[in-house]
Amino acid sequence: MKILITGGAGFIGSHLTDRLLAEGHSVVVYDNLSLGRLDNIEEAQKNPNFSFIEGDILDKEKFFAVFENNKFDIVFHMAANSDIARSHANPDVDFDNTLRTTYNTLLAMKEFGVKKIVFASTSAIYGETLEKVAETYGPLFPASHYGASKLASEAYISSFCENYGIQAWITRFPNVVGERSTHGVIRDFIKKLKKTPERLEVLGNGMQYKPYLYVKDLVEAILYVWKNTNDKINFYNLGVDSRTRVKEIAQMVIEEMGLNAKIEYTGGDRGWVGDVPEFNYNLDKIHKLGWEAKNTSNEAVRKAIRYILEIDKCNL
Repeated sequence: MKILITGGAGFIGSHLTDRLLAEGHSVVVYDNLSLGRLDNIEEAQKNPNFSFIEGDILDKEKFFAVFENNKFDIVFHMAANSDIARSHANPDVDFDNTLRTTYNTLLAMKEFGVKKIVFASTSAIYGETLEKVAETYGPLFPASHYGASKLASEAYISSFCENYGIQAWITRFPNVVGERSTHGVIRDFIKKLKKTPERLEVLGNGMQYKPYLYVKDLVEAILYVWKNTNDKINFYNLGVDSRTRVKEIAQMVIEEMGLNAKIEYTGGDRGWVGDVPEFNYNLDKIHKLGWEAKNTSNEAVRKAIRYILEIDKCNL
């Protein structure tokens, strides 16, 4: 297939790029490099079936020209702001980079007759709940601008499917960790410990409890859903049947760095406004389809810590 990946130089998008190229598809990546990095697609650029275009989806003229010059079979829409805390300070970040990018992608698909989209959604659409949430959970009241923009994006995808004959695969995933990450709790802890090896400040009380999914497991799940479902709108929670507390992550980082740091908690049940202190997925639907994560939440966290410390030091 001829595939467009928006945000394909980013953390998750670059892993998806590698996998689709390995399967023999022709891939075009469109990325503004605000979070993506060229070294993430260094190997991909050696593949004759790959091409990279630096550009912003909000630049409609340039973005539409990519569709005009290529006949895409499908779009994997991965581009978004993924830093929840950042959009608390500036809500425009998610309105523009998460919702408007989705809307412009859908407009381009409508204009140029592309009928299939795989969308990277999130557990943040479910908001704050202690329930083990299934895909049918509701009503939905996101706690972050990021979650709100992803939920609104899902709504627009639904309306475009109904109005213009588009088929969609919506994959909702939790915290994702692993190679090529750009931010998150693991990187924050490592940075702090490099500055003050004797102590580690942890936002909140450390009891925050969430599933962490290894990035390569996630990519496998996204493609599994795409290949094994065929409804007009296919929507699945993707995750792992285990969770990790923030205090456990802090201890793992300290261990892997060989330190004896004291952990200091700032207090409260969350790290920032919009943070959800506890989350748990119901994964019955994706398990029934036939997919399960290979790595537990703790295994995913440990792999991510070791990668950052051993391989990705220069990007801390």
